[in-house]
Amino acid sequence: MTTRSHRSMVGAAALAALGVCVASPPVAAQGVDASAASEVTFTKDVVPILQRSCQSCHRVGSIAPMSLMTYDETRPWARSIRQRVAQREMPPWYIERNIGIQKFEDDPSLTDDEIATIVSWVDGGTRRGDPADLPPPRVFAEFDAWQMGEPDLVVNLPEPIVVPAAAPDRWVNVDTEPIALTEDRYLKAVESRPSLPGAEKVVHHAVAYVVSPDDEQGFLNEYAVGKNADIFPDGTGRLMRAGSRVRYNLHLHAIGEETPADVQIGLKFYPKGVVPDHVVFAAHAGDSYDTIDIPAGDNNARVDGYFFLHEPTQVVSFQPHLHNRGKRQCVEAIYPSGLVETLSCAQHNFAWMLNYTYQEDVQPLLPAGTNLHLISWYDNSDANRYNPDSRNWIGFGNRSMDEMSHTWMNIFYMSEDEFDRRVQARQTKRAGN
Repeated sequence: MTTRSHRSMVGAAALAALGVCVASPPVAAQGVDASAASEVTFTKDVVPILQRSCQSCHRVGSIAPMSLMTYDETRPWARSIRQRVAQREMPPWYIERNIGIQKFEDDPSLTDDEIATIVSWVDGGTRRGDPADLPPPRVFAEFDAWQMGEPDLVVNLPEPIVVPAAAPDRWVNVDTEPIALTEDRYLKAVESRPSLPGAEKVVHHAVAYVVSPDDEQGFLNEYAVGKNADIFPDGTGRLMRAGSRVRYNLHLHAIGEETPADVQIGLKFYPKGVVPDHVVFAAHAGDSYDTIDIPAGDNNARVDGYFFLHEPTQVVSFQPHLHNRGKRQCVEAIYPSGLVETLSCAQHNFAWMLNYTYQEDVQPLLPAGTNLHLISWYDNSDANRYNPDSRNWIGFGNRSMDEMSHTWMNIFYMSEDEFDRRVQARQTKRAGN
């Protein structure tokens, strides 16, 4: 057996040992026992679920259209809440629960038991319950608006860009002044977000780059509607040199009313002088510029793309990117040995371009020579409520009405020796458990 073949088999075995393909059946939110449903109350059973998974968005001043902080605020929405959680439309988290890796950072999704509790509460008459059962209210600080926590530094556009009420899609490059860094620093987390009322409706995406004083450009972060934060594992980060500026690439589209748009970028740094072991970069993986071919009316068109790994790699996160007609995306690893394993699949919702960060102990370890295979599916039929016009053939394009097929994957490379050590450590830990 050659060294390369041995390593590819070890990498595959490590993933298999981590339970990459463990099945978990979807929740069945029907047939709730009537007596059990009548015992479920808002104060004792429902509020803890809302505090953990809903109130960050569903509160006054946050992004959701209604507040779910109190019984009186929640009760009018009970049946809608039941429907959305039973179908796993809310909270937004579209990883398929019966395929691939299932351990993620900051996963707000509800367990089967939590869904059953909410269904029981609604079906049992939405009882308020004893006020004494209420847990202490969740306290939100100002920086809770940032999913990564309070940033060390916030960057804005030099001035807001006003998007007219009616206009074609527009792509704009904007540079900031040099940011307030007097020495090179490594980023521990980065998050971008529209920061003016209504801006999230007109900013389709904002790709941010770091431009060094000698004009070298490097990727910083990508925002798309509904995007969450990029948080890097301990010992990894993204470099920002002293005197750098930020370059925005903005895709803007009109919504029928004049709307000013700004995009904030929150930066969280390692302490001064700390240099992480690895630099994380966002691989723009599986691009399909010439192969997107979606016939009019087709409700299950498929597109395939690939991203080859020349070095041993650890995958930190998976962020599907499709447009209005996208309905599902999977990424699988094709090992040098020929073994194929699915890493993750996610249903697609154009309103939520989520970044799914794997927990560190299950972040895929992939040997050199692995090919990442991206598979995307599209619904170009009338059944897709987001479809602008099912009569049109659709190919690649930057406009929202066109389509894309790629995934952003935060990854970092390592030496063959380090790869072997990481695989062995995973196997040892797994055997110990």
